[in-house]
Amino acid sequence: MTDGPTDSQAGIDAVGDRTGGELDPRVREHTAGEEQEGIPFIGAGPGDPGLLTVRGKELVDDADLVVHAGSLVSSALLEEHCADAELVNSVGKDLEELVPLMRDAHESGRTVVRLHSGDPAVYGAALEQIDALEREGVPAYVVPGVTSSFAAAATLRTQLTLNGVANHVAFTRPRGKTLDAEDDHVAEFVEMGDVTTCIYLGTHAVSDTMDRLLDRDGVDPDTPVAVVYHASWDDEDVITGTIADIGEKVEAAGYRASAMVLIGEAATGAGYDRSYLYGDWANGGTADADNGETMDAADAASDTETTETEADD
Repeated sequence: MTDGPTDSQAGIDAVGDRTGGELDPRVREHTAGEEQEGIPFIGAGPGDPGLLTVRGKELVDDADLVVHAGSLVSSALLEEHCADAELVNSVGKDLEELVPLMRDAHESGRTVVRLHSGDPAVYGAALEQIDALEREGVPAYVVPGVTSSFAAAATLRTQLTLNGVANHVAFTRPRGKTLDAEDDHVAEFVEMGDVTTCIYLGTHAVSDTMDRLLDRDGVDPDTPVAVVYHASWDDEDVITGTIADIGEKVEAAGYRASAMVLIGEAATGAGYDRSYLYGDWANGGTADADNGETMDAADAASDTETTETEADD
């Protein structure tokens, strides 16, 4: 077993210059659904234990040590799946404390799980932990989870993309300690019009963000906004409004964290067009949107892959 502290920054720096042509060989050896060697970084989902993936449940149920993301992982999930494991809250611990903790437990033969909220790929800060662990000789990998914007869309009974309403989705966060003003693109996304803008880690800044949007000439103050607090938790709450009034409503509710903010017409689930896949194409032909002509089914079949993707809108 390795003793002593780790140089976590060196682990991050070691892969800092990696290019697309220098992918880790395991990329081509495993799929995202496979159980692999080492410590899994599992997306716990938005909160409801039922939204933990099957693979995630299997791994968490067998764990001896679960390092979890504090109150961002619901107590119901921890109680249901981690009753026999040692629980360690990662909040307030830096890499130099977390990495030796997980490394030593793994090297002593314990089954270690790192439990992130939502999906680790979205504002999860998982990769720096994985790179630091692997520098210490401890392999690690990611098990995807359900991110909160997806749970929020399900709660709102809508889609993030809707044909004729929203062709794009932006995952973003407001300016703050880790995002400088020049890197804040919320207004640009909203100004595009056909984008559903999903704001993570920004509940505390809803009023300030909306005020900045109102100062932009290209932003309609009547643009719908939905704020879903604790999506899928027992105390879930939904606040709806517009760019002009949602800040006041969120402040009145007293929420300062743990809410997903969705900006755009798709938040209402209204005004969309019928999809291509379940329209003319499904009936043996498809209308050409540009000239109104119809292709036969054989011609349309060559576009099946594109059609199926677009039909999700």
